[in-house]
Amino acid sequence: MNENMTFEQQLARLEEIVAALEKGDAPLADSLALFEEGTKRIAACSRELDLAEQQVVKLMKGADGAPVELPFDTEEE
Repeated sequence: MNENMTFEQQLARLEEIVAALEKGDAPLADSLALFEEGTKRIAACSRELDLAEQQVVKLMKGADGAPVELPFDTEEE
């Protein structure tokens, strides 16, 4: 697995893996290898999303300078 892939590349590869597993025509050993790669990519994408969420929270500060967590669908007035 290439750790230097961007989030978008990781996600695209994960979509390829899901499609290959859904077809169900790969030998068991290949399916297991794809499943293992997929779980590693899911973990990598989850870490990346967690970091992005933490960064967004840091950027959103309340009147007192403390971070304020707001749902993404909340619009400021």
